[in-house]
Amino acid sequence: MASSSAGIVAGLTAAALVTVGVLAYQASATVPAGLGKPRSAASPAPGPAKAPRDQRNPTALPGGSGQGERVVYSLDDDRVWLVGADNRVQRTFKVVPSSVDPAPGTYAVTSRSKAITGSDGIPVEHVVRFAGVDGVVIGFSAAVDGSMPTPNPNVRTGGIRQSRADGHAMWHFATIGQRIVVIR
Repeated sequence: MASSSAGIVAGLTAAALVTVGVLAYQASATVPAGLGKPRSAASPAPGPAKAPRDQRNPTALPGGSGQGERVVYSLDDDRVWLVGADNRVQRTFKVVPSSVDPAPGTYAVTSRSKAITGSDGIPVEHVVRFAGVDGVVIGFSAAVDGSMPTPNPNVRTGGIRQSRADGHAMWHFATIGQRIVVIR
């Protein structure tokens, strides 16, 4: 009797494995093409290559930087705007760019760290990551010592430095999934 029970269990196990295999294959064959792509991949930047600026107010939010709640980062101006859902700027500030720039486009915050050591060896806090370029992770951070040195152009780093106060504001504004719009 024991050998027939073992045979039945083995047969049922084999049938279950075949069924799971068939269902897994069917599921993988019907996955939409874009489903497996990471959210941090850049999308093409809409509009002109450089977003229009208000010449009378250089700290004004550039036109063509999107709608709704978002972080806008200007590569050309080394400036960030924290924009609320009502399209009003809640805060703007200067940053020191990293030696590696993300491409213009729309990203999402993918990870955050309260405090770590930056790729340049400096302790940093309020790290908000949103992109990667050839293995270099790009994100905003504030040096614990308050320094904002110009990065060494010969060392590939992705830390966009901001003051500690601005880093604190970014930390509370840019949670996981928050849109980051990078413009020229």
